[in-house]
Amino acid sequence: MFRKVRGFRDIYGEEIGYWRKIEEVIYSLSESFGYSEYKMPVLEKAEVFDRGIGSTTDIVEKEMFAFKDRNDDLLALRPEGTAGVVRGVVENKLYAASGVKKYYYYGPMFRRERPQKGRYRQFYQYGVEVFGSTSPLVDAEVIQLLCSFFDKCGIGEFLRLEINSIGCPECRPDYKNKLIEYFSKYENELCDDCRRRLNTNPLRILDCKVPGCKNVAADAPVMIDYLCSGCKKHFDSVKYYLDILDINYDVNPFMVRGLDYYVRTAFEMITDKFEANSTVGAGGRYDGLVKQLGGPDYPGIGFAVGIDRLVNLIKEAGMTYEETLDIFMVMFPETVDAGLKLLKSLRDENWGVDMDFELGSMKSQMKKANRSQASYVVIMGEEELSNNTVTLKNMTYGEQQLVPVDELKNILSQKF
Repeated sequence: MFRKVRGFRDIYGEEIGYWRKIEEVIYSLSESFGYSEYKMPVLEKAEVFDRGIGSTTDIVEKEMFAFKDRNDDLLALRPEGTAGVVRGVVENKLYAASGVKKYYYYGPMFRRERPQKGRYRQFYQYGVEVFGSTSPLVDAEVIQLLCSFFDKCGIGEFLRLEINSIGCPECRPDYKNKLIEYFSKYENELCDDCRRRLNTNPLRILDCKVPGCKNVAADAPVMIDYLCSGCKKHFDSVKYYLDILDINYDVNPFMVRGLDYYVRTAFEMITDKFEANSTVGAGGRYDGLVKQLGGPDYPGIGFAVGIDRLVNLIKEAGMTYEETLDIFMVMFPETVDAGLKLLKSLRDENWGVDMDFELGSMKSQMKKANRSQASYVVIMGEEELSNNTVTLKNMTYGEQQLVPVDELKNILSQKF
Protein backbone atom coordinates (compact mmCIF):
# COMPACT_ATOMS: atom_id res chain seq x y z
CA MET A 1 0.00 0.00 0.00
CA PHE A 2 1.29 3.44 -0.91
CA ARG A 3 1.35 6.10 1.81
CA LYS A 4 1.52 9.86 1.51
CA VAL A 5 4.91 11.52 1.78
CA ARG A 6 5.90 12.66 5.29
CA GLY A 7 4.68 16.18 5.99
CA PHE A 8 1.97 16.03 3.31
CA ARG A 9 -1.69 15.22 3.86
CA ASP A 10 -5.08 14.57 2.30
CA ILE A 11 -7.95 16.99 2.98
CA TYR A 12 -11.46 15.55 2.63
CA GLY A 13 -14.79 14.91 4.34
CA GLU A 14 -15.93 17.27 7.09
CA GLU A 15 -12.59 19.10 6.91
CA ILE A 16 -13.50 20.46 3.47
CA GLY A 17 -16.29 22.58 4.98
CA TYR A 18 -13.73 24.78 6.74
CA TRP A 19 -11.66 25.19 3.59
CA ARG A 20 -14.67 26.05 1.43
CA LYS A 21 -15.79 28.74 3.87
CA ILE A 22 -12.32 30.31 3.96
CA GLU A 23 -11.97 30.13 0.18
CA GLU A 24 -15.31 31.91 -0.26
CA VAL A 25 -14.06 34.70 2.01
CA ILE A 26 -10.76 34.91 0.11
CA TYR A 27 -12.38 35.42 -3.28
CA SER A 28 -15.29 37.65 -2.26
CA LEU A 29 -13.37 39.88 0.16
CA SER A 30 -10.30 40.35 -2.04
CA GLU A 31 -12.40 41.39 -4.99
CA SER A 32 -14.52 43.72 -2.84
CA PHE A 33 -11.25 45.58 -2.09
CA GLY A 34 -10.50 45.82 -5.83
CA TYR A 35 -7.85 43.08 -6.04
CA SER A 36 -7.60 40.74 -9.04
CA GLU A 37 -6.43 37.13 -8.83
CA TYR A 38 -2.88 36.18 -9.84
CA LYS A 39 -1.98 32.56 -10.54
CA MET A 40 1.75 31.79 -10.65
CA PRO A 41 3.58 28.47 -11.18
CA VAL A 42 4.39 26.20 -8.25
CA LEU A 43 7.84 25.62 -9.78
CA GLU A 44 10.40 28.37 -10.31
CA LYS A 45 14.12 28.62 -10.89
CA ALA A 46 15.69 28.41 -7.45
CA GLU A 47 17.52 31.67 -8.10
CA VAL A 48 14.19 33.52 -7.92
CA PHE A 49 13.94 32.65 -4.23
CA ASP A 50 17.67 32.89 -3.58
CA ARG A 51 17.70 36.50 -4.83
CA GLY A 52 14.17 37.38 -3.78
CA ILE A 53 13.92 35.87 -0.30
CA GLY A 54 17.60 36.07 0.63
CA SER A 55 20.37 33.49 0.55
CA THR A 56 20.89 33.62 4.33
CA THR A 57 17.26 32.98 5.29
CA ASP A 58 16.19 29.68 6.82
CA ILE A 59 13.86 29.10 3.88
CA VAL A 60 16.63 29.17 1.28
CA GLU A 61 19.33 27.60 3.43
CA LYS A 62 17.33 24.76 4.98
CA GLU A 63 13.73 24.47 3.84
CA MET A 64 13.42 24.70 0.05
CA PHE A 65 12.51 21.66 -2.03
CA ALA A 66 15.20 22.27 -4.66
CA PHE A 67 16.46 19.87 -7.32
CA LYS A 68 18.19 19.80 -10.69
CA ASP A 69 16.23 18.81 -13.77
CA ARG A 70 17.59 16.90 -16.76
CA ASN A 71 18.98 20.12 -18.21
CA ASP A 72 20.92 20.66 -14.98
CA ASP A 73 18.80 23.71 -14.10
CA LEU A 74 18.29 24.20 -10.37
CA LEU A 75 14.54 24.43 -9.73
CA ALA A 76 12.50 24.82 -6.55
CA LEU A 77 8.92 24.31 -5.45
CA ARG A 78 7.67 27.71 -4.32
CA PRO A 79 8.16 28.17 -0.54
CA GLU A 80 6.15 31.43 -0.53
CA GLY A 81 4.18 33.56 -2.97
CA THR A 82 5.69 37.03 -3.13
CA ALA A 83 8.90 36.26 -5.03
CA GLY A 84 6.96 34.39 -7.73
CA VAL A 85 4.46 37.22 -8.18
CA VAL A 86 7.30 39.75 -8.41
CA ARG A 87 9.07 37.58 -10.97
CA GLY A 88 5.84 37.60 -12.97
CA VAL A 89 5.47 41.37 -12.67
CA VAL A 90 9.00 41.82 -14.04
CA GLU A 91 8.79 39.17 -16.77
CA ASN A 92 5.37 40.34 -18.01
CA LYS A 93 6.27 44.04 -17.64
CA LEU A 94 3.18 44.68 -15.54
CA TYR A 95 4.94 47.75 -14.16
CA ALA A 96 4.75 49.46 -17.58
CA ALA A 97 1.11 50.55 -17.23
CA SER A 98 0.50 53.47 -14.90
CA GLY A 99 -1.44 53.16 -11.68
CA VAL A 100 -1.43 50.90 -8.64
CA LYS A 101 -1.64 47.13 -9.31
CA LYS A 102 -3.45 45.02 -6.69
CA TYR A 103 -3.28 41.21 -6.81
CA TYR A 104 -4.28 38.32 -4.59
CA TYR A 105 -3.31 34.65 -4.79
CA TYR A 106 -4.25 31.40 -3.09
CA GLY A 107 -2.63 28.00 -3.37
CA PRO A 108 -0.09 25.46 -2.07
CA MET A 109 3.46 26.31 -0.97
CA PHE A 110 6.23 23.88 -0.03
CA ARG A 111 8.86 23.92 2.71
CA ARG A 112 10.93 21.09 4.10
CA GLU A 113 10.17 21.95 7.73
CA ARG A 114 9.81 19.50 10.59
CA PRO A 115 6.14 18.45 10.49
CA GLN A 116 4.20 19.44 13.61
CA LYS A 117 0.75 20.61 14.63
CA GLY A 118 -0.42 23.23 12.17
CA ARG A 119 2.72 22.93 10.02
CA TYR A 120 2.98 20.80 6.90
CA ARG A 121 5.51 20.52 4.10
CA GLN A 122 2.75 21.32 1.65
CA PHE A 123 0.69 24.15 3.08
CA TYR A 124 -1.74 26.66 1.67
CA GLN A 125 -1.36 30.41 1.63
CA TYR A 126 -3.63 33.32 0.85
CA GLY A 127 -1.72 36.47 0.02
CA VAL A 128 -2.01 39.89 -1.55
CA GLU A 129 0.55 42.08 -3.29
CA VAL A 130 0.15 45.78 -4.15
CA PHE A 131 2.59 47.48 -6.51
CA GLY A 132 3.23 51.03 -7.63
CA SER A 133 2.84 53.21 -4.53
CA THR A 134 4.82 54.07 -1.41
CA SER A 135 1.83 55.85 0.14
CA PRO A 136 1.12 54.89 3.77
CA LEU A 137 -2.53 54.75 2.69
CA VAL A 138 -1.65 51.57 0.79
CA ASP A 139 -0.06 50.07 3.90
CA ALA A 140 -3.19 50.90 5.88
CA GLU A 141 -5.47 49.31 3.27
CA VAL A 142 -3.42 46.11 3.13
CA ILE A 143 -3.53 45.82 6.92
CA GLN A 144 -7.27 46.60 6.87
CA LEU A 145 -7.82 43.78 4.36
CA LEU A 146 -5.87 41.36 6.55
CA CYS A 147 -7.92 42.28 9.63
CA SER A 148 -11.19 42.10 7.67
CA PHE A 149 -10.25 38.64 6.42
CA PHE A 150 -9.91 37.25 9.93
CA ASP A 151 -13.11 39.01 11.02
CA LYS A 152 -15.02 37.45 8.10
CA CYS A 153 -13.60 34.04 9.05
CA GLY A 154 -15.01 34.57 12.54
CA ILE A 155 -11.82 34.60 14.58
CA GLY A 156 -10.79 38.27 14.61
CA GLU A 157 -11.52 38.50 18.35
CA PHE A 158 -8.82 35.90 19.08
CA LEU A 159 -6.07 37.83 17.26
CA ARG A 160 -4.02 40.93 17.88
CA LEU A 161 -2.22 43.07 15.32
CA GLU A 162 1.43 43.96 15.91
CA ILE A 163 3.24 46.48 13.70
CA ASN A 164 6.75 47.88 13.40
CA SER A 165 8.97 49.78 11.02
CA ILE A 166 12.17 47.98 10.09
CA GLY A 167 13.69 50.96 8.31
CA CYS A 168 15.15 51.26 4.83
CA PRO A 169 18.57 50.98 3.12
CA GLU A 170 19.34 54.51 4.35
CA CYS A 171 18.88 53.94 8.07
CA ARG A 172 19.19 50.17 8.50
CA PRO A 173 23.01 49.91 8.04
CA ASP A 174 23.61 52.05 11.13
CA TYR A 175 21.15 49.94 13.09
CA LYS A 176 22.75 46.75 11.80
CA ASN A 177 26.14 47.93 13.09
CA LYS A 178 24.60 48.70 16.49
CA LEU A 179 23.17 45.18 16.62
CA ILE A 180 26.51 43.60 15.69
CA GLU A 181 28.19 45.68 18.39
CA TYR A 182 25.59 44.64 20.96
CA PHE A 183 25.34 40.92 20.14
CA SER A 184 29.13 40.55 19.87
CA LYS A 185 29.29 41.07 23.64
CA TYR A 186 27.08 38.01 24.13
CA GLU A 187 28.28 35.85 21.25
CA ASN A 188 28.97 32.86 23.48
CA GLU A 189 25.35 32.91 24.69
CA LEU A 190 23.91 32.73 21.17
CA CYS A 191 22.89 29.54 19.39
CA ASP A 192 24.96 28.26 16.47
CA ASP A 193 22.61 29.75 13.87
CA CYS A 194 22.66 33.18 15.49
CA ARG A 195 26.45 33.18 15.85
CA ARG A 196 26.65 32.45 12.14
CA ARG A 197 24.20 35.28 11.37
CA LEU A 198 25.90 37.79 13.65
CA ASN A 199 27.87 39.60 10.95
CA THR A 200 25.64 38.86 7.96
CA ASN A 201 22.04 39.24 9.14
CA PRO A 202 21.92 40.25 12.82
CA LEU A 203 18.27 41.34 12.57
CA ARG A 204 17.31 37.67 12.39
CA ILE A 205 18.70 37.15 15.89
CA LEU A 206 15.80 39.27 17.17
CA ASP A 207 13.43 36.66 15.74
CA CYS A 208 15.20 33.60 17.16
CA LYS A 209 13.02 31.34 19.33
CA VAL A 210 15.90 29.76 21.30
CA PRO A 211 15.45 30.85 24.96
CA GLY A 212 19.07 31.99 25.40
CA CYS A 213 18.94 34.14 22.28
CA LYS A 214 15.56 35.58 23.30
CA ASN A 215 17.00 36.61 26.66
CA VAL A 216 19.94 38.36 25.02
CA ALA A 217 17.72 40.04 22.41
CA ALA A 218 15.37 41.45 25.07
CA ASP A 219 17.79 44.33 25.76
CA ALA A 220 19.03 44.82 22.20
CA PRO A 221 18.74 48.18 20.40
CA VAL A 222 15.47 48.58 18.47
CA MET A 223 15.08 49.79 14.89
CA ILE A 224 12.41 52.32 15.78
CA ASP A 225 15.08 54.41 17.58
CA TYR A 226 17.24 54.56 14.43
CA LEU A 227 14.65 55.39 11.75
CA CYS A 228 15.56 58.09 9.27
CA SER A 229 13.16 61.03 8.96
CA GLY A 230 11.45 59.51 5.90
CA CYS A 231 10.81 56.17 7.60
CA LYS A 232 9.61 57.84 10.80
CA LYS A 233 7.16 60.05 8.89
CA HIS A 234 5.92 57.04 6.91
CA PHE A 235 5.39 54.93 10.04
CA ASP A 236 3.62 57.76 11.87
CA SER A 237 1.27 58.12 8.88
CA VAL A 238 0.52 54.38 8.81
CA LYS A 239 -0.41 54.49 12.49
CA TYR A 240 -2.54 57.59 11.90
CA TYR A 241 -4.56 55.89 9.14
CA LEU A 242 -5.00 52.73 11.21
CA ASP A 243 -6.41 54.91 13.98
CA ILE A 244 -8.79 56.53 11.46
CA LEU A 245 -9.95 53.03 10.44
CA ASP A 246 -10.47 52.03 14.11
CA ILE A 247 -7.96 49.20 13.76
CA ASN A 248 -6.36 48.28 17.08
CA TYR A 249 -2.65 47.52 17.05
CA ASP A 250 0.41 47.20 19.26
CA VAL A 251 3.81 48.52 18.21
CA ASN A 252 6.33 45.70 18.67
CA PRO A 253 9.82 47.24 18.28
CA PHE A 254 11.44 43.79 18.23
CA MET A 255 9.44 42.52 15.27
CA VAL A 256 11.45 41.59 12.20
CA ARG A 257 10.27 39.63 9.22
CA GLY A 258 11.94 36.37 8.26
CA LEU A 259 12.62 37.41 4.67
CA ASP A 260 15.34 39.84 3.60
CA TYR A 261 13.27 41.90 1.17
CA TYR A 262 11.16 43.78 3.75
CA VAL A 263 11.57 47.53 4.42
CA ARG A 264 9.62 50.02 6.50
CA THR A 265 6.20 48.68 7.52
CA ALA A 266 6.06 45.15 8.94
CA PHE A 267 3.04 43.58 10.61
CA GLU A 268 1.82 40.30 12.09
CA MET A 269 -1.46 38.85 13.33
CA ILE A 270 -0.76 36.95 16.54
CA THR A 271 -2.86 34.52 18.56
CA ASP A 272 -2.27 33.03 21.99
CA LYS A 273 -5.15 30.59 21.55
CA PHE A 274 -3.63 28.30 18.94
CA GLU A 275 -0.18 28.20 20.54
CA ALA A 276 1.86 30.76 22.43
CA ASN A 277 2.58 33.80 20.26
CA SER A 278 1.69 31.97 17.07
CA THR A 279 1.72 34.07 13.89
CA VAL A 280 -1.28 33.32 11.67
CA GLY A 281 -0.73 36.04 9.07
CA ALA A 282 2.04 38.54 8.36
CA GLY A 283 3.45 40.89 5.80
CA GLY A 284 5.20 44.12 5.06
CA ARG A 285 6.63 46.51 2.50
CA TYR A 286 9.30 45.47 -0.02
CA ASP A 287 10.10 48.53 -2.12
CA GLY A 288 13.37 47.17 -3.56
CA LEU A 289 12.34 43.64 -4.48
CA VAL A 290 11.16 44.31 -8.04
CA LYS A 291 14.50 45.92 -8.88
CA GLN A 292 16.32 43.08 -7.13
CA LEU A 293 14.65 40.63 -9.53
CA GLY A 294 15.53 42.59 -12.66
CA GLY A 295 12.80 45.22 -12.89
CA PRO A 296 12.74 48.97 -12.29
CA ASP A 297 12.24 50.78 -8.99
CA TYR A 298 8.68 49.68 -8.31
CA PRO A 299 7.48 49.64 -4.69
CA GLY A 300 5.38 46.86 -3.25
CA ILE A 301 3.66 45.66 -0.10
CA GLY A 302 1.75 42.50 0.77
CA PHE A 303 0.85 39.82 3.29
CA ALA A 304 0.39 36.07 3.48
CA VAL A 305 -1.87 33.93 5.68
CA GLY A 306 -1.26 30.26 6.49
CA ILE A 307 -4.61 28.61 5.81
CA ASP A 308 -3.78 25.24 7.44
CA ARG A 309 -3.06 26.95 10.74
CA LEU A 310 -6.12 29.15 10.33
CA VAL A 311 -8.34 26.06 9.97
CA ASN A 312 -6.90 24.67 13.20
CA LEU A 313 -7.55 27.97 14.96
CA ILE A 314 -11.16 28.05 13.75
CA LYS A 315 -11.66 24.52 15.09
CA GLU A 316 -10.12 25.39 18.45
CA ALA A 317 -12.42 28.41 18.65
CA GLY A 318 -15.33 25.95 18.48
CA MET A 319 -16.71 27.03 15.11
CA THR A 320 -18.01 24.54 12.55
CA TYR A 321 -18.29 25.02 8.81
CA GLU A 322 -19.89 21.79 7.65
CA GLU A 323 -20.55 21.18 3.98
CA THR A 324 -24.32 21.02 3.59
CA LEU A 325 -26.47 19.75 0.76
CA ASP A 326 -29.49 21.67 -0.51
CA ILE A 327 -31.68 18.76 -1.60
CA PHE A 328 -31.65 14.98 -1.34
CA MET A 329 -33.80 13.36 -4.02
CA VAL A 330 -35.62 10.15 -3.06
CA MET A 331 -36.83 8.01 -5.97
CA PHE A 332 -37.45 4.32 -6.64
CA PRO A 333 -37.00 1.89 -9.53
CA GLU A 334 -40.56 2.63 -10.69
CA THR A 335 -40.00 6.42 -10.66
CA VAL A 336 -36.31 6.76 -11.52
CA ASP A 337 -36.86 7.95 -15.11
CA ALA A 338 -38.98 10.95 -14.10
CA GLY A 339 -36.89 11.41 -10.96
CA LEU A 340 -33.64 11.76 -12.91
CA LYS A 341 -35.17 14.42 -15.16
CA LEU A 342 -36.36 16.37 -12.14
CA LEU A 343 -32.98 15.97 -10.41
CA LYS A 344 -31.23 17.34 -13.52
CA SER A 345 -33.55 20.34 -13.71
CA LEU A 346 -32.89 21.16 -10.04
CA ARG A 347 -29.13 20.94 -10.56
CA ASP A 348 -29.51 23.25 -13.57
CA GLU A 349 -30.75 25.87 -11.08
CA ASN A 350 -27.38 25.55 -9.27
CA TRP A 351 -28.81 23.81 -6.23
CA GLY A 352 -26.79 21.04 -4.65
CA VAL A 353 -28.73 17.81 -5.21
CA ASP A 354 -27.78 14.21 -4.46
CA MET A 355 -29.52 10.83 -4.57
CA ASP A 356 -29.24 7.19 -3.52
CA PHE A 357 -27.83 5.30 -6.50
CA GLU A 358 -28.97 1.99 -5.00
CA LEU A 359 -32.64 3.16 -5.06
CA GLY A 360 -33.18 1.51 -1.68
CA SER A 361 -36.21 1.49 0.60
CA MET A 362 -37.77 4.70 1.88
CA LYS A 363 -36.24 4.07 5.30
CA SER A 364 -32.71 3.52 3.99
CA GLN A 365 -32.90 6.54 1.67
CA MET A 366 -34.11 8.81 4.47
CA LYS A 367 -31.17 7.65 6.61
CA LYS A 368 -28.84 8.65 3.79
CA ALA A 369 -30.64 11.97 3.47
CA ASN A 370 -30.03 12.61 7.18
CA ARG A 371 -26.34 11.77 6.84
CA SER A 372 -26.04 14.08 3.84
CA GLN A 373 -27.06 17.10 5.98
CA ALA A 374 -29.58 18.03 3.27
CA SER A 375 -31.85 20.97 3.99
CA TYR A 376 -34.77 19.44 2.07
CA VAL A 377 -35.79 16.05 0.74
CA VAL A 378 -37.81 15.74 -2.46
CA ILE A 379 -39.65 12.39 -2.62
CA MET A 380 -41.01 10.98 -5.85
CA GLY A 381 -42.90 7.74 -5.20
CA GLU A 382 -45.41 5.98 -7.45
CA GLU A 383 -48.36 7.93 -6.04
CA GLU A 384 -46.58 11.26 -6.47
CA LEU A 385 -45.59 10.33 -10.02
CA SER A 386 -49.17 9.43 -11.00
CA ASN A 387 -50.40 12.80 -9.67
CA ASN A 388 -47.47 14.81 -11.11
CA THR A 389 -46.46 15.87 -7.59
CA VAL A 390 -43.59 15.38 -5.14
CA THR A 391 -43.36 15.39 -1.36
CA LEU A 392 -41.14 18.20 -0.07
CA LYS A 393 -39.78 17.67 3.45
CA ASN A 394 -38.00 20.29 5.56
CA MET A 395 -35.27 18.31 7.33
CA THR A 396 -34.75 20.93 10.03
CA TYR A 397 -38.33 21.05 11.30
CA GLY A 398 -39.68 17.76 9.94
CA GLU A 399 -42.54 19.47 8.12
CA GLN A 400 -43.60 18.12 4.74
CA GLN A 401 -46.06 19.07 2.02
CA LEU A 402 -47.33 17.77 -1.29
CA VAL A 403 -46.18 20.04 -4.13
CA PRO A 404 -47.05 20.02 -7.87
CA VAL A 405 -43.88 19.33 -9.87
CA ASP A 406 -44.30 22.48 -11.97
CA GLU A 407 -44.40 24.63 -8.79
CA LEU A 408 -41.44 22.98 -7.04
CA LYS A 409 -38.75 25.34 -8.35
CA ASN A 410 -40.68 28.44 -7.34
CA ILE A 411 -41.25 27.08 -3.85
CA LEU A 412 -37.59 26.09 -3.45
CA SER A 413 -36.47 29.51 -4.74
CA GLN A 414 -38.24 31.10 -1.79
CA LYS A 415 -36.45 28.79 0.64
CA PHE A 416 -32.86 29.17 -0.64
